[in-house]
Amino acid sequence: MDFFRIQGGRRLAGRVRVDGSKNAALPLLAAVLLTDQTITLHNVPALTDISNMLSLLRELGVDVRGESGTITLRSVDENQVHTRYEIVSTMRASISVLGPMLARRKRAVIAMPGGCAFGERPIDLHLRGMQALGASITLLSGDMSVTAPKLKGTTIFLGGPNGSTVLGTANVMCAATLAEGRTIIECAACEPEVVDLANMLIKMGAKIRGAGSPRIVIDGVESLGGAEYTVMPDRIVAGTYAVAAAVTNGDVIIDDFPFDCMLAVVDRFDHIGVIVERLDPNQDSMHASVRVTSARLLKPTQITTQPHPGFPTDLQAQFMTLLCFAHGNSVITEKIYAERFLHVAELTRMGANLQRFGSTVIVSGGTQLKGAPVMASDLRASASLVLAGLAAEGVTTISRIDYLDRGYHRLETTLNALGANIERCSATSNIETIASTNAQMLEAKRAPSMSLTAAAKQ
Repeated sequence: MDFFRIQGGRRLAGRVRVDGSKNAALPLLAAVLLTDQTITLHNVPALTDISNMLSLLRELGVDVRGESGTITLRSVDENQVHTRYEIVSTMRASISVLGPMLARRKRAVIAMPGGCAFGERPIDLHLRGMQALGASITLLSGDMSVTAPKLKGTTIFLGGPNGSTVLGTANVMCAATLAEGRTIIECAACEPEVVDLANMLIKMGAKIRGAGSPRIVIDGVESLGGAEYTVMPDRIVAGTYAVAAAVTNGDVIIDDFPFDCMLAVVDRFDHIGVIVERLDPNQDSMHASVRVTSARLLKPTQITTQPHPGFPTDLQAQFMTLLCFAHGNSVITEKIYAERFLHVAELTRMGANLQRFGSTVIVSGGTQLKGAPVMASDLRASASLVLAGLAAEGVTTISRIDYLDRGYHRLETTLNALGANIERCSATSNIETIASTNAQMLEAKRAPSMSLTAAAKQ
């Protein structure tokens, strides 16, 4: 299995473009199941999650042309309704096919979805939404069989213990486009990925108002047609690139930076001392070009993850790495997924001073991180470890980077073009050799200062 070997201490500089959004593209791909007409998507990122979704769609009778960039899709066999566990266990977003398939094919047999293992993420809100529209649900050999001869619009409250549900909102919105009458989603997710989906559905002929607000109104139509659509830039990838520039005291220009949906992130950057400067204020705010630099001394801050437009949970781990370099104590509170702290132990192995108290972590920054062998545990945690390795002293090895490939296309290639030194290796890492190398480098660095001290005493 591949792993990264990172030589830290290199300053990043240059220009990089943000790819299309994974979290937007997956529901957009699933929406092809709502029509028998052709859907053409542009700016689709080349990621393992995308490949898995395309494999799932092929099994569901969709003709797929292309793997990334521009993809053309058309549903040609609507008799297929079963999503196999072997595919859906690889990614949580596979649940996105539920609403479209139920609306068009009247039945969906769904295996429980998988993905990153940082806490329980139930799909009860998805099922509650389908039931409210008139579906019946039974357990069938470990799968959920969801059927509805005719969906009927209604008012649905989609709030849960952790707030709204993004994929649940997407599922209900898709199903409601072909339901009879009007559907109102209360406590709808306001994330920009939901807006992106609504915009494509509208191009397909859906009648949707209020996407991006807590109340979405959908008036059902008889059928939907084809469309051509461009996936929005990935705000999490954009934030990760910006943190990479900041932790290396770099100077990086980021193109296709979705500034308008990252105001909470930019606000925290400003508090910390990271400067995100728009190069052209007249440019489309969802496709901005920004220059990222940082102050000499980074400042501590407080971060609480919240549903959009609050600070995104998917950037919590990356900002924890950044705050390891701020001078003082920072407080990070996770309000979306209370157990999303698997990266804490790995950052601690690199010398980070972190103390966890339930859903809160106190980051005592200002100490130099040291290279070490670490292991990724989920997608965003793996990104935080790469960022730590960029700024750490010595060599860092990161195993299980298959998680990283789910959300970042060849991240090492992108960062190396900016001046990083990251090697993707396929052989098994020799942990003792790496540890010995780091120890030798540290000893060599200390040697001159020790000689000077001895000379001064003489």
